[in-house]
Amino acid sequence: MQWNLRMRAAERGIWKSAEMRRRLAAEGLEISAGKMSSWWAGTPPTIRLEELDVICVVLECSPSDLMVPEPEKVAARRPQNVETINGQNDTPPRVAPRFGKPRSEPPV
Repeated sequence: MQWNLRMRAAERGIWKSAEMRRRLAAEGLEISAGKMSSWWAGTPPTIRLEELDVICVVLECSPSDLMVPEPEKVAARRPQNVETINGQNDTPPRVAPRFGKPRSEPPV
């Protein structure tokens, strides 16, 4: 995902992370300076949905404005072929059924 927080903030006249942090606090989201710095500087490794809601309120945008999918990065991570130990191409191993105590059935 491409993280566009700084671009969306700039569109709203927010040029500094400290200003963004103040606006988030005004909406009830108190975050540390370190967390704000990681959001501001690049793509955060994680973000809570509650935090995303507040960011969207402050910036008057939707999550899709902040995060843009990058399918080419996913394709680049996909293995080109599956190899066995001896180096020959082979299909992935099949999943064997679990024996022993079966799982309970869902309620009716």
